Amino acid sequence: MKPVFHRSVLACAAILTVVGISQAGAQQKPLKKYESGTKEFWTHPPDDWFLGDESEAQKGLAPPSGPPTGSSEAELATMMKKIKLPAGFKIEVYAPGVLAARQMAWGDKGTLFVGSFGLGNVYAIKENDGKKEVKTVLKGLNMPTGIAFRDGALYVIAVDKLIKYENAEANLDKLGDGKVVYDDMPSYAAHGWKYIAVDKDGAFYLPFGPPFNIGIPPTSVSQIRRVDPKTGNAEVVALGVRNSVGGDVDPRSGKYWFTENARDWMSDDIPSDKLNMVSKLGEHFGYPYCHQGNLPDPKFAMGHKCSEFTPPVLNLGAHVAPLGMKFYTGSQFPAEYKNSILIAEHGSWNRHKYQGARIVRVAVGPDGKNPKQDVFASGWLEGDQGYLGRPADIIQDKDGSILVADDWAGAIYRISYKK
Repeated sequence: MKPVFHRSVLACAAILTVVGISQAGAQQKPLKKYESGTKEFWTHPPDDWFLGDESEAQKGLAPPSGPPTGSSEAELATMMKKIKLPAGFKIEVYAPGVLAARQMAWGDKGTLFVGSFGLGNVYAIKENDGKKEVKTVLKGLNMPTGIAFRDGALYVIAVDKLIKYENAEANLDKLGDGKVVYDDMPSYAAHGWKYIAVDKDGAFYLPFGPPFNIGIPPTSVSQIRRVDPKTGNAEVVALGVRNSVGGDVDPRSGKYWFTENARDWMSDDIPSDKLNMVSKLGEHFGYPYCHQGNLPDPKFAMGHKCSEFTPPVLNLGAHVAPLGMKFYTGSQFPAEYKNSILIAEHGSWNRHKYQGARIVRVAVGPDGKNPKQDVFASGWLEGDQGYLGRPADIIQDKDGSILVADDWAGAIYRISYKK
């Protein structure tokens, strides 16, 4: 028989253990959850709407913030030495000080216009005495990430307004208020920032993202529209799209291709982000029922089969965040690059070990068959979560080189090739 004192010590220890477990449970933060299926959430989302409903396996992950003033010229010079490219290619800083740089567009007279994420700015970059001069030509807009230039006019899309600025290159110091040419768009800021791709007829392809991570979207979003900026007429060309912030028109076929960011909070390794092609009007690409072409959503599949929807041309990888993309039509790069797709991968946040933060090349026929992907430029990511930069858009220069916008470092890079 155990002594009374010993039994008392054991009893006290057991009580303290139970108390400790209870306190630890009380101190543990519950998983974040959002009532995102309500109109109140869409129109007045919480500041951290972007997170979506957390999972236990990925609890605590959140988007990182870049340096508010971008990277210094010394930091950019050091970074350039770390970027890996195929033999014969060279990268250099084209223009520093382009904070939160997103989509780029060329003016007719050689001005490079650049939209921005979060800051409300649109920039114009011109060469002055051999140096690139970065001028802020518009301020205070609502997420002006998407821009285009057509027939002497600059077009800027600011969540729910497509604004036209006439004779822009001659009026960089005073663009004025512009003219709204299309505004049949919801005002949801959440996934409301956009990208513009222009086809041969001058029509704009505009993506409309849902205002949450996953859910049954409002009927005006999760789609891509083709808009005529001259008349304001629009048609829906694709449905079931989660979050696309990049696209281009295939010079071989005239078909619209686009990148798509898949949902978060399933795991580090699923679902995959996608490269898609619109082959017929009104195709449905699966969201929110099916992801990556073959993965039913655990909650929102609701009896749908993935075979009901258009599969991706290519799965790019989980949480790589593909944004701007361009078909390469120049002649400076080696012949095998002709008509390849170059994709700027912004990089992960909903993953313990980030991936992306690079440029990939996809060689694929105009029919979307037999795609092959390889890494074209990398080195903007160090360790598990160390961003040096985050590529956001790509545009071709007249000499066949390409420019890359980096919204983390606040800079534009130039990548060229020489035998």
